[in-house]
Amino acid sequence: MRPSTTTLAGAAGFVLLAIYLFVSAPPELPDRPADASRSIPAEKALALLDAENAAIRALYAREIVGEGTKRGLDFREDWKKDGVAAGPLPALLLRETSNRLQMDVPELGLFLGSDYPLVKENLFKGEQARHYQEVKKTLRPKFFFDAAQGRTTAMFPDRASAQSCVTCHNEHPHTPKKDWVLDEPMGATTWSYAGRQVSSETMLRMVALLRKSAVDAYASYLQRAERFEGGARPDIGAKWPRDGFYLPDRETFRRAVEAQNSASTLNTVFETLQSQPGDPR
Repeated sequence: MRPSTTTLAGAAGFVLLAIYLFVSAPPELPDRPADASRSIPAEKALALLDAENAAIRALYAREIVGEGTKRGLDFREDWKKDGVAAGPLPALLLRETSNRLQMDVPELGLFLGSDYPLVKENLFKGEQARHYQEVKKTLRPKFFFDAAQGRTTAMFPDRASAQSCVTCHNEHPHTPKKDWVLDEPMGATTWSYAGRQVSSETMLRMVALLRKSAVDAYASYLQRAERFEGGARPDIGAKWPRDGFYLPDRETFRRAVEAQNSASTLNTVFETLQSQPGDPR
């Protein structure tokens, strides 16, 4: 039995993603036959991106912030301030990731919103505010098309998973809420895409660029850490905070992300491509 065009297209996409996810700098997509690129609902692409991002954020929170705090590393909101020897909190690493991703993929949006944000720019408004109340109640993702913006939007619940997050928000001088508790929904990781459909090639490249943006965001912390003075400066190399007063260098962190995420992401993408009927763009 000869493989169908749909199967071949899915396999081709799988191979492309394998190349993208296992190299540090994704190449430009090669020219391909028109029927090799298929349309995928934007909701599926955003769910895949969120899973990838959540896994990277969890790795950073656990292995860098969690273990690093035990070893004497500091993580603060004002980590970019001159004279501050600290790294970004997990939510701020997401912001750094988002800023980089926005430059590479302008049609893709990512931010951590809330009904009680520390900065007013992250306050949910309009349709997003209404949908967030459902997310907050059910703790389930919410997908919808924002007709006013012409964007498919996906909201994923963000809970206070660490005591450091709770303490930071409760003690922040500009917090509108001072009684956060552990595991309480604090907001939603919110993605948006300009359109209802995403080509398979675009989805593959967005996944690769998200990963690169997150690793580059971490590297921006390393660049500052290299300039910390005296005993505040950790050794940067192949070791992790659980081994002592260390930070993994960019390549070590990238390889850890790759080892943790790639198989799961590849499988999810392949299942997504296989489940969609051929729909050349």
